[in-house]
Amino acid sequence: MTAGGPVTAGEGVRLLQPGRAPAPGREPLVLGIETSCDETGVGLVRGTTLLADAVASSVEEHARFGGVVPEVASRAHLEAVVPTIRRACEDAGVTLADVDAVAVTAGPGLAGALLVGVGAAKALAWALEVPLYGVNHLDAHVAVCVLDGGPMPTPCAALLVSGGHTSLLHVVDIASDVRLLGETVDDAAGEAFDKTARLLGLPYPGGPSIDAAAREGDPTAIAFPRGLTSGRDLARHRFDFSFSGLKTAVARWVAACEASGRPVPVADVAASFQEAVADVLTRKAVDACRAHGLEHLMLGGGVSANGRLRELLAERCAEAGVALRVPRLRLCTDNGAMVAALGAQVVARGLPPSGPGLGGDSSLPVETVLVGG
Repeated sequence: MTAGGPVTAGEGVRLLQPGRAPAPGREPLVLGIETSCDETGVGLVRGTTLLADAVASSVEEHARFGGVVPEVASRAHLEAVVPTIRRACEDAGVTLADVDAVAVTAGPGLAGALLVGVGAAKALAWALEVPLYGVNHLDAHVAVCVLDGGPMPTPCAALLVSGGHTSLLHVVDIASDVRLLGETVDDAAGEAFDKTARLLGLPYPGGPSIDAAAREGDPTAIAFPRGLTSGRDLARHRFDFSFSGLKTAVARWVAACEASGRPVPVADVAASFQEAVADVLTRKAVDACRAHGLEHLMLGGGVSANGRLRELLAERCAEAGVALRVPRLRLCTDNGAMVAALGAQVVARGLPPSGPGLGGDSSLPVETVLVGG
């Protein structure tokens, strides 16, 4: 199974249609493939039950560059996708012949990396004669919540916080109707974590490094700014986010400290930075729930693994009477389980599968849950 460009229907090319029905009384088994960035993930989900979650990460290959290198990521996916599919099947105790549908991340993400996953999924669905579903990577981060709490209450709000995206969503139906309430206007929260970690000499990826360092620091030591929270900003960007100014403030504070000959208090800087990020994210998420009358909030994305974010969000949701659902730590970062979970939701609603023209879209909007192809 190798990557390639989008395939178009033509002579001798059959459209992928719904395949065999699962046995009576048994929910369809969905295999999900995720290759949007630096982790090759394959998951197997039946309904809302996770059977396997196999991940092959290339993060160590990118660490020496201080960030993800697209070509390195694509080549790593090519090497890992087939072994990871095999491992997922072994972990679940099933064979590929048991799979009823294939779901794959069609975007957003790195173009080359997406094509590896889409190419593998198309080949697999074709060979097994099962339907193929190209789904949105961002919405999958929200859908993963069904694996730890069962069916998702709708409507609900979702706070999506990842390396490249920070968004507030109004989820009417996770399989077909997701609406954008607000998003970052510059750096995403995850990018700010990586850049701040680099300033402090902490290893990549920055999220876990900042989280660990902050445990030894004072979150009130430095009054870093909270972007888009002033009166004028709230009028125009009530549910939007900005972390570029915060990153710049940290850089200037560290530079001033070094210029004066004082050692940089890494733990205090990390804790104060982390508190600023968590404060803004949680404040706006709860405000969105109140403004739209939403009683449930889903948290998703790689930054949702941050300890302070989870703690503060739980506190503020409890105060506001909002029910919070947070995925287990393993399901926060990119994985195939979330793609399979969203695919299972799509299948359960009887939505039409993608066609052989399915390709990867690096800028796929969050409102597009399912790609037709």
